[in-house]
Amino acid sequence: MAKAQARSDKPLVLETTCLTKLFGGLTAVNEFDLSVHKGEILSLIGPNGAGKTTVFNVVTGIYTPEKGAVIFRGIPITGKKPHQIVTSGIARTFQNIRLFPDMTCLENIMAGQHCRSRAGVITSIFRFAAQRKEEKRIQEQAEFRLRQVNLSRAHGELAKNIPYGSQRMLEIARALASEPTLVVLDEPSSGLNTRETRDLMTFLQTLIAQEDITILLIEHDMNVVMGISDWVVVMDEGRKIAEGIPEDIYQNQRVIEAYLGKDDDEEY
Repeated sequence: MAKAQARSDKPLVLETTCLTKLFGGLTAVNEFDLSVHKGEILSLIGPNGAGKTTVFNVVTGIYTPEKGAVIFRGIPITGKKPHQIVTSGIARTFQNIRLFPDMTCLENIMAGQHCRSRAGVITSIFRFAAQRKEEKRIQEQAEFRLRQVNLSRAHGELAKNIPYGSQRMLEIARALASEPTLVVLDEPSSGLNTRETRDLMTFLQTLIAQEDITILLIEHDMNVVMGISDWVVVMDEGRKIAEGIPEDIYQNQRVIEAYLGKDDDEEY
């Protein structure tokens, strides 16, 4: 109870209210409410097909909901385009890595700064002082993010040539390069080995401690969820069925049934 109270005292970063998304006759997300508070790591979990990635896609502008609202830092962003949402301060990664495979690691991260760039065509052609200054700033930001994810040595490597685990971290670094307030991570530990997963957990906890960032993630690895989350929200069949601190969620009977199924012969 004390942790829940302390959480509610922090400002809201992201809120969804009655969020509903349909695909034909299928209700993928059904009147879903979510509150993400400043400086926390919130994990959105649930069995496959629960609607988690659909929520992410609505929040980041890939889908438009049939009903409900998405509010970011007090401003409605429902229906805005993905590039507008990135500019507003929400960055994301994807379950299936989406890098520019034939660009270098440094160039991939520099691309994450596109929403913060101001130089136009004319300035770029004639290389005015303002354009050169901006290009230097973008490169310095990219180099910082590369160091942050321990990929400095790979700055000139093509993204497709680095190991899978490094590609995961590169995508996170590119998201951070957009200077977000909220980072939305879709299964960041997917495909990682035990050591890489442990390093990811340490990195995310350090990020929260050192920067003014909030993290919302989908995650299937319960060791990650229980190890780094401040708050956990559970979905099943498009609805929220539980939320709370990790310890309470771990023991929640409804959550256990959603993952493992309910014994039809059990008597109550």
